[in-house]
Amino acid sequence: MPTHPFVDPVALQLGPLKVHWYGIMYLVAFAAGWWLGRVRAAQPWSPVKPAQVGDLVFYCALGAVLGGRIGYTLFYNLPAFAANPLVLLRIWEGGMSFHGGFLGVLAAVWLYGRRAGPGFWRLIDFVAPIVPVGLGAGRIGNFINGELWGAPTAGSWGVIFPLAGPEPRHPTQLYEAALEGLVLFAVLWLYSARPRPVMAASGLFALGYGVFRFAVEFVRLPDAHVGYLAFGWLTMGQLLSAPMIALGAALLWVAYRRRTATGETA
Repeated sequence: MPTHPFVDPVALQLGPLKVHWYGIMYLVAFAAGWWLGRVRAAQPWSPVKPAQVGDLVFYCALGAVLGGRIGYTLFYNLPAFAANPLVLLRIWEGGMSFHGGFLGVLAAVWLYGRRAGPGFWRLIDFVAPIVPVGLGAGRIGNFINGELWGAPTAGSWGVIFPLAGPEPRHPTQLYEAALEGLVLFAVLWLYSARPRPVMAASGLFALGYGVFRFAVEFVRLPDAHVGYLAFGWLTMGQLLSAPMIALGAALLWVAYRRRTATGETA
């Protein structure tokens, strides 16, 4: 049975300065987002020119980091925030939320759209197929850190995380890297390779991520200080993902209904 860690979470240490693999994963995600954005921007139907991709990625990076931190504090650590709002600034203690980062990216794209001109939904459709690359990189970072592990399993693929006890556990970080990262990227990239109705790519992203995250949460243990919210199985991740599933389905329905009515594709 494999035992964590497989890789030292610290990639490089120069005196007191430590460079963690988790931080490197963020850099990889943003660099990949820039490159893939340039590829998408070269398409004739793109709402963004190649020269604009750098600015758009910068806005999205800020939205993801700030939104992720704020979201984690409000969704998963609200009592501590209520007692001391400065806990929001304790980034060295860790804590990022995808759902907060998702809202942060939406806000960032809206702000960028006001400055650059393309409509909000066309920009979100442009960004959506790129986001899973960042999600996959982030989950690999979680695995290297040995955090966000799953429930005990008798499967041969279980991993022993010493900080969680001696039992082999579901490597849910890798499940999410595969589903939210690789599979969702492949589906969205192929789907958006040609013009689609406005809001359709965004809807497919929200639906796909919501379904994958909701499913993995059944074997991923919730944060110890939050626990299960109801029924002995409902987690905060599932509670936050359910609206994404509904939103994604609604966006796809609206997108294709409007295309049928107007012939609109982009």
